[in-house]
Amino acid sequence: MAITLEAIAYKTAKRGVMKPTFCANVTVERGVENDIFGRPGKRQVTVMSKQQWQKTCQHVNADLDWLTRRANLLIDGYEFSADDVGKTISIGTELKLEITGETDPCKKMEMAHTRLEQALTPDWRGGVTCKVIQAGLIQPNDIITID
Repeated sequence: MAITLEAIAYKTAKRGVMKPTFCANVTVERGVENDIFGRPGKRQVTVMSKQQWQKTCQHVNADLDWLTRRANLLIDGYEFSADDVGKTISIGTELKLEITGETDPCKKMEMAHTRLEQALTPDWRGGVTCKVIQAGLIQPNDIITID
């Protein structure tokens, strides 16, 4: 099964609403364009697996929108693990992200839904943090490779 980009989102304010978008320019300087947390660093872009999000929703017995997790990118066809740290996520023809670590769930998740923080904790369900190593324009259905 191919790995694809399912959705893109960003937030313009700390604790702000996640805003879905149909395409995004992702740069070394700014991360996902317009995202308040896109500055250079280890947590520049967050990526979450659709399959791991579905497991999380089953765990809390709720059909929650992926935006509840507050990640920048939702991918389909792959599940993250500790083995992925240091790997490169290539999206479309240009964008390259380096996986720097696990996106730890925070108290905002518990405020969004009861037991959500706990449900995101096992098996890297919360997704991964990344830094941009090569800029690119991305959109849903872009093909992804992880190596």
